[in-house]
This record gives sequence, C-alpha cells and structure tokens, in this order.
Amino acid sequence: MGLNTQEINDLIREFPLLERLQKTQPLLWLNPKITGFSAVSARLPLAQTDVADASARLNRFAPYLAEVFPETAATKGMIESPLREVPQFHRQLEARANQTFPGRLLLKCDSHLPISGSIKARGGIYEVLKYAETVAIEAGLITKESCYSKLNSDVCRELFSQYQIVVGSTGNLGLSIGIMGAALGFSVTVHMSADARKWKKDLLRSKGVQVIEYEYDYSKAVEEGRKQALSQQRCHFVDDENSNDLFLGYAVAAERLAKQLSEQNIQVDAEHPLFVYLPCGVGGGPGGVAFGLKLLFGDHVHCFFAEPTHSPCMLVGMYTGLHDQISVQELGIDNQTCADGLAVGRASGFVGKVMEPLLSGVYTVEDETLYQLLAEIYESEQIALEPSALAGATGIVNLILQGESYLQDHDLLSKLGNSTHIIWATGGSMVPESEWQSYYKLGKS
Repeated sequence: MGLNTQEINDLIREFPLLERLQKTQPLLWLNPKITGFSAVSARLPLAQTDVADASARLNRFAPYLAEVFPETAATKGMIESPLREVPQFHRQLEARANQTFPGRLLLKCDSHLPISGSIKARGGIYEVLKYAETVAIEAGLITKESCYSKLNSDVCRELFSQYQIVVGSTGNLGLSIGIMGAALGFSVTVHMSADARKWKKDLLRSKGVQVIEYEYDYSKAVEEGRKQALSQQRCHFVDDENSNDLFLGYAVAAERLAKQLSEQNIQVDAEHPLFVYLPCGVGGGPGGVAFGLKLLFGDHVHCFFAEPTHSPCMLVGMYTGLHDQISVQELGIDNQTCADGLAVGRASGFVGKVMEPLLSGVYTVEDETLYQLLAEIYESEQIALEPSALAGATGIVNLILQGESYLQDHDLLSKLGNSTHIIWATGGSMVPESEWQSYYKLGKS
C-alpha cells in the first residue's frame, strides 16, 4: 500500500487544500458531504439500540468499579466527568482574536475522568469490561442478572489470568486498557509507539502490564499488536482503528452529556444550536462521541474534529475520500507533534466512513498554539490539561472567523447568541507535575 509521486501530484491537483496541509498551515475544512440526519440515520452501521446496550453494560459493571476503584465510589461506579462553563477562558479567546464569540463556552472535562484520566477511559475501559463479561458468562461465573462486584474475587482473577488483551497505542488508550485489564486479572500487552510519554509506560509497568516499545509511529504499534493477537489463543485484540466496541463505549458519553446540559438548563434545539469541538487522533474517541450526539440531537448539533498541523490524518482521509488508504507521511508531513494522543498518520477508515455524512468539518492547530492555550486555560480557570486536550479550544475561533459559509448554509448566523460551544478536553489529570510544569513554561514562553 502507498501512493507513488505521480499519484500524490495528481491528488494535489484534484484536492488543492493538500498543498496547505503539506506546508503545515492551520486551516478549517468544511465537509461538503454533510447530510440532514433524518436522511442518513437508517443507513448508519450502528443505532441507538447499540448505544443503549453499551450503556446498560456499564451500569451492570458499576458495583464492581465502585468497589475496585474508590475514586468512582462517589458516583456509584459511574465513569463520568464534569461539564464546566469557562467564562474567563472565553474572554481570553476573544481577546486573542480581537473578536467577540457569542454564546456560551463550556469544557467537557474528560481530562479528569476517573481511573485513567482521559477520554480513553470511556471506550477503552468499556471494551475490556465487555470482554470480561463474555469470558465470565461463558465460564458460568456470572449471568447478566448477577451483581458484578462478584468479579472482584480470586476465582475470577484466576480465570482472567488465562486470557490476554493486546492493544497498540500512542499512550492514553494503552493506559485505560492496561489499568482496567490488570485490575481484572488479565495478562495485558500494550504496544507503544515512539510518541508515547515515558511516564505512561512507567505507570503501565507498575501495574504489571507488559509494554513493548517501537521507534516507529502509532500504525506500527497497532500492526504489531494485531500480529501478536492473531498468533495466540485466548487473546483479545483491541483494534483502535476498527472496533465497534470502543466506538460504542465513547458514544455513551452523549446521553450523559445530554443529562448534564439539562441539569444546567441548557437547551439544544433548532433555535439553540450546540457546537462540539473534539480532538482527533485515529478517530475512535471523537467519532464515537460525535455519533452518539448526532443520534440524540440530529441536525441541532454540529461536530468538528481538531488535529495537529503535523498529523492531519482524518482531514486528509475525509477530504480526499481515501480514508485509511492514505497517510500524512505520503504527503511528506512528518506526524511529529507534542499532542502525543493525536500523533496518528493514518485515520480509521471505519470512523471516516461513518462520519462522512455527519461531521461538520475538521480544523488543524499548531503545537505552539496548544502550549499557549494550555497556559491560558490554567491561568484563567485553574484547569491543568495536556497539550492534545487543547486542540478543541480553537474551534469556536475557527468557526466564527472562517466558517461563515457553514453558518449561512445551516441558517445559524441569527442563532449564535443562543448557541452553546463545548471544548472536549481529552486528557491531562494524570500527567506528572514535573512534566506538566514543562508544558506550562513552554506555553508561557
């Protein structure tokens, strides 16, 4: 697989934005294939019933989680994050752009999800729990009517120790799979790409997880993980590029967010549009969340993905229609970014195709901007995030400054005063203090 020089040149002639992407210039791409939700809902590969099934499974596991992870006891075993309004940061973004941004700006703090401190605590932990449920039911240890705190026993850990879980990751997915898998008693192997932070590898090893490191990027780690899983019995491969289970674990976030919006008296309807800005690596996390939101809110929610200028794999895949048949490296883009969770050169074809009629657009952001925003949100709101979690923060800026044609086409210009904008903060609370301080100093300088 791979395009030759002539094919790349032909592609750039056909898709001129690629030239700006090659120069790693930040830009906003608006998706011309977005379609009214009612017209596509019947053709989607997954439905609200699938999300409801995932939600019910997480509820069954709640007693187990509350017992094994004390940090979830207060929420009775629910892995959920706060939704916070960030008015001071909103004003800082306005000052930065010298422009007012109407509507309310909120931060969805998946950076502070319990257990593994990132959005991956949704999909990653869900997929491990689903596998554990399947193994335990087949062995006759539980039924779906059991109290799942039963799984916190030596008998269950002994059973799970005979099974393996394997994943390839840039960092945060590996953390969620490793922490949850090891707690249940599975033998877990995480194949880590070169971008993964040392502290994430150290933390996994401290939990008894086997970490295999590569000098290459994310795609190589996934490829090697897949090979290992195929060569062994009783081995479950968590496929970050193609997993329905990961995707559905993320999609459950939508019903939880809807409840939080309702509790804060925030309406979402034709007159009160919702805009959501989601950092994107391979695409599973933002794709699952956006999919769940479209199922709930249809055309009243507008989802945008955010990528580093050096790793715009989803933008390249969706813009050209080639999805996972093209990598950023084939365009001469180096895939080197401080946003380690977003350092992905080839997007998930599964997610790209599902999102083709649903996604409003994709924009790119420079590393330097991520660091600056990291310092600004800490100073204005006292929230500590990792660089990749700030990718969503320029969404409102890009929409108002560059997205006028989208706002006009969707009859949104007159409704911006009633709009709600959510930055999805994807990670940060588990970053060691010394490492976070170095990010902060960079942002200040």
